[in-house]
Amino acid sequence: MSSSLSPLHLAVALDGAGWHPAAWREPVARPGELFTARYWADLVAEAERGLLDFVTIEDGLGLQSSHPIELDGRADQVRGRLDAVLIAARVAPLTRQIGIVPTAVTTHTEPFHLSKAIATLDYVSSGRAGLRVQISARRNEAAHFGRRTIPHLDPVNDPHAWETVGDLFDEAADYVEVVRRLWDSWEDDAEIRDAATGRFIDREKLHYIDFEGPHFRVKGPSITPRPPQGQPVVTALAHETIPYRLVGRAADVGYVTPFDAGQARAIVAEIRSEQAAAGRAGELVHVFGDLVVFLDDTTAAAEARRERLDGLAGYEYRSDALIFAGTAVELADLLQELASAGLSGFRLRPAVAGHDLPAITGKLVPELQRRGVFRQSYEADTLRGLLGLSRPANRYAAV
Repeated sequence: MSSSLSPLHLAVALDGAGWHPAAWREPVARPGELFTARYWADLVAEAERGLLDFVTIEDGLGLQSSHPIELDGRADQVRGRLDAVLIAARVAPLTRQIGIVPTAVTTHTEPFHLSKAIATLDYVSSGRAGLRVQISARRNEAAHFGRRTIPHLDPVNDPHAWETVGDLFDEAADYVEVVRRLWDSWEDDAEIRDAATGRFIDREKLHYIDFEGPHFRVKGPSITPRPPQGQPVVTALAHETIPYRLVGRAADVGYVTPFDAGQARAIVAEIRSEQAAAGRAGELVHVFGDLVVFLDDTTAAAEARRERLDGLAGYEYRSDALIFAGTAVELADLLQELASAGLSGFRLRPAVAGHDLPAITGKLVPELQRRGVFRQSYEADTLRGLLGLSRPANRYAAV
């Protein structure tokens, strides 16, 4: 690793056949296998071959939609998905060092259940679990549960829409706090497991968390011992001030969507400000840039592939994130430019999983290694270790 350049962190975001809505129609796609364990295991194994820090696995509580709030009724795109946490638990034991970060929606689920699921994932992966928290502001998803109603939101034209969304993000921050306290509710040495004396646990080292807030009242303790990492890595995607605040308050990694270095610099500054306001100024919080990538041997080939996929979809694909179409050298240049604005890593979204993921591992990674800004081998056995995050002390253990 070159000492004059900061090493970059790299993750990939896995979603169905890829992020382009027509990805499933490519010859390299495997649409008949999207709901099999083997498909996901193959993707994660490919990411691990590229020495990536982690993969994220998308999820939701309603069918995918090209509309941000409502269902679109389309039948010509991938609809339906497997549960991300369960995929993660299936593929984690098949891998050795890459981090596994499933998405979970906080709006209609319970923090007790999720804390237990992610703690379990940390055990089955030997310390490589993470979590991507996501809110849901869709009425059709609320209707699956019937416990709350969400008004019709128009974030573009309705100034009050962000108030509702703000409440959901405040709830998400409390949710993460409950999850983190439950992970700490068992001290590291709470299990004695002494068959001779008949003592399995030290009851004094299990703690009530007694969390009470506007959204949750949770007594604890968890029923799962403290995870191997102590605290699995918490991540969140953020596009605006309110979600930047969630990253500053509650996350270890935030994914952001700048379109140039100037935007990246401003976003990082805002997240650092939110971190300080939350009393976390001294903590390491990574800010990763999200990009959709079409990666080919020539720029013309990448752009032509993008146009062809748009033709299959029947419209020009747009994204919340920057869409890159070009070569590994051009992408490496762009990543280094954005990193100079304060980003410590990137979460790349392969436009076509079967094409662009192998291009990331087989072309981009060697180019970054050649420049001395990406690892030559895994340097840690846990996800926290790969990200340079120390294992935190247990908040309930007596000093």
